[in-house]
Amino acid sequence: MKKLLVLGLFSVVSSAFASDEVKLTRLDDRVRIEIGGKLFSEYRFRGAPRPCLYPILDADGISYTRDWPMKDNPAEIHDHDWHRSVWFGHGLVNGVDFWREIPEKKTGSIVHAAILEQRDGDEGLLRTRNRWQTADDKTVLTDETTIRFRRTSDGTWLDYEIRLKASEGPLVFGDTEEGAMAVRVNEAIRVTQGKNKKDYRRGTGHIINAAGDRGKPAWGKRAPWCDYYGPLPGGPTIGVAIFDHPQNPTHPTWWHVRDYGLFAANPFGKHDFEKLKDEHAGDLRVPAGGELVLRYRILFHRGDEKAAHIAEHYRDYLAGK
Repeated sequence: MKKLLVLGLFSVVSSAFASDEVKLTRLDDRVRIEIGGKLFSEYRFRGAPRPCLYPILDADGISYTRDWPMKDNPAEIHDHDWHRSVWFGHGLVNGVDFWREIPEKKTGSIVHAAILEQRDGDEGLLRTRNRWQTADDKTVLTDETTIRFRRTSDGTWLDYEIRLKASEGPLVFGDTEEGAMAVRVNEAIRVTQGKNKKDYRRGTGHIINAAGDRGKPAWGKRAPWCDYYGPLPGGPTIGVAIFDHPQNPTHPTWWHVRDYGLFAANPFGKHDFEKLKDEHAGDLRVPAGGELVLRYRILFHRGDEKAAHIAEHYRDYLAGK
């Protein structure tokens, strides 16, 4: 009987670990990421002006990010075509906009060059190389981006490390609000609803940062973490938290977080966020041959920031857990 009990416990533990197994499968235009045998996301590196992760799904299929422009969902407002689920970009690098997607303004593209490494396991890993190119295909810089994936009982985690390399010459990351580590949250948890300012109405979503700033006033404020959460119609409360690594430049970062669903950590927007006269107050320069390293953690969770223990998880992040 004791032997059977031990075997039974072992089976339960093994099943629990197996359910969180991360598997990456490379396809022609994307890498499929499954957790516990179910789709979590896809790293899409072709068919758009920059790579992104879409969709972002929980084990029960609940989505944490909006569909547009990856999928035409009639329940969503079709604004800001460049807000592609989870992505990284910046609006002013050597004068080129790598944030927006407006061909007539000759915005740049982040072009997939190679998958350098991928690994399955309790923690999945994907490491890629990209070229940041102007509208006329001139390379401005390259990056190596590593994303780690894992799921626990507290939620699903992405750890990003972006190495921006001045491979083609010196770089100036210009001072602008348009950037950088970004999520466009599920449309249902927006703080405000409506197509434009004229018909904006209060939504059910909430924004809060580590300093206690809530809602619209959290925009442009500095804090080590920020959380965007809200209830789904007839469903649970879901949220997205972004953690700023203490070694990032200008830590704690500014938050380009909007009531309509944009959620981004931006280390470069000092002039815009603090309304300074000097338009270059937040410029960050990288000499030729140098690199800028940025690190972030994104946690997709259930409940509000207290139920999800966001402050405690940030302390774990500081401790390297």
